[in-house]
Amino acid sequence: MNRRAFLTAALSSTMLTSLPAFATDAVQPEPFSHDQVVARARALAAEDYVPRTEVPQDWLDLSYDQYKAHRFRTKDAIWSKSDSSYNVDLFLPGLYFRHAVQVNTVQAGMTRPFGFDMSLFDRGEIAPPLSTTGALGYSGLRLRTQLDLPGKKTEFCVFQGASYFRAIGIGQAYGLSARGLALKTGDPMGEEFPDFIEFWLEAPGPEQRSMVVHALMDSPSVTGAYRFTVTPGATTVMDVEARLFPREDLDHAGLAPLTSMFLFDRTNRNRFDDFRPNVHDSDGLLIKNGNGEVLWRPLANPTHLQISSFMDENPRGFGLMQRSRASQDFEDFEANYHRRPSLWVEPRGEWGKGAVTLVEIPADKEIYDNIVAYWRPHDPLPAGSEMPLSYRLSWGTDPQLDLARVIDTAAGARIFGEPGRLMTVDFEAHPLLEGDPDDFEVHLSSPHVETSEGVLQRNPATGGLRLAFSFAPNAENHVELRLQLRRDGQTASEVWLYRWTA
Repeated sequence: MNRRAFLTAALSSTMLTSLPAFATDAVQPEPFSHDQVVARARALAAEDYVPRTEVPQDWLDLSYDQYKAHRFRTKDAIWSKSDSSYNVDLFLPGLYFRHAVQVNTVQAGMTRPFGFDMSLFDRGEIAPPLSTTGALGYSGLRLRTQLDLPGKKTEFCVFQGASYFRAIGIGQAYGLSARGLALKTGDPMGEEFPDFIEFWLEAPGPEQRSMVVHALMDSPSVTGAYRFTVTPGATTVMDVEARLFPREDLDHAGLAPLTSMFLFDRTNRNRFDDFRPNVHDSDGLLIKNGNGEVLWRPLANPTHLQISSFMDENPRGFGLMQRSRASQDFEDFEANYHRRPSLWVEPRGEWGKGAVTLVEIPADKEIYDNIVAYWRPHDPLPAGSEMPLSYRLSWGTDPQLDLARVIDTAAGARIFGEPGRLMTVDFEAHPLLEGDPDDFEVHLSSPHVETSEGVLQRNPATGGLRLAFSFAPNAENHVELRLQLRRDGQTASEVWLYRWTA
């Protein structure tokens, strides 16, 4: 896990009494069902919120390297001595992770806690001795199973920090994260970060492909019960079932929130003195709205906080994509940004009126996750209510939406000293874009400026089409642009939406 990932997830969790190392064997198992998690969340919501106790100060004072020097022994992972198809590793609290969570195992419908055991971690030379009393426990967990390497259980999913979790498809590297819930993202009074405070892990059978994780969420404003059915593969799929219990009216709740990083690409490359041509975990927001229209919004790293709302009713899907897939797109052999997953959200049932919301936060370093996307319901979630929520998360490559995709956007000053901005938009090679470029209708518009007619050409490097056009911003400090290619009146490409800011 890199430094940025720790900073992302560190926005907190909240109290748990640690169990001694022998507690797993000493505590008798009890019957378990997801209904019990729902009942716990409902009961918590009826009570005043109680902040959780932080781990001892010496744990919080660890440096990054000291924290990393405590390594979990994977040979002692949960179910490592069984024939289960999964093993589960555990993480210590400390540094950015200020609170511990309770981890429970479930087998044959019976559950018991997995007690905190410091001896499960090897200590490196620079790891200092730490307090052994207080609100200790684990800060999160990691799932491993056999993927592409026979006989080896490979990690592919992590739950750690607040309500953050992330996963990858086979051959990918960790990038963006998801969360259980976002509250007040981008609001002037500050954001609230709900926490997963307890997990229940269902033990899979020897040949079982999926694993089920239950989680209890708590925060000052809301509680929740979550059930994740996780199926790894080339695309890792999570089916999420949740039930939310607001303690107070939630007028700015973000459902199925995603968090990522975008520093620069060819639209803002001139702002960064960096040898790499691009630096980002995701490069665009993809939406399939309730009318079936497919929208692509390239991400930005603005100089001021920027919030965009895409109004909709019963959305069919949205997500943050990484479409730059070649190593030379980044020239970074350590970060491997070209291997970061895309993440697609598919709502189950009707989500009603609301907006896919994109929050873009100014950032000067790649350690900061500055992009958030989520569904914001039109109506507040009232205190005392219960809200069921169901959706699927797919971690891997872009979903197949049967239209030519935008694969690159670039911007710069007009050449030959002319005032204004020049933009190029590249569409992938696709059966819908075959033939003479003159056969296509270019639908380019802006409510703020006049654009040039544009030149549509075949890109010999990609085999797709490129449109180049220009505009003069005049006194506008922002310009909205919309572009789509059509042929014989039929849609050939997704809709490209772009916001230029001064």
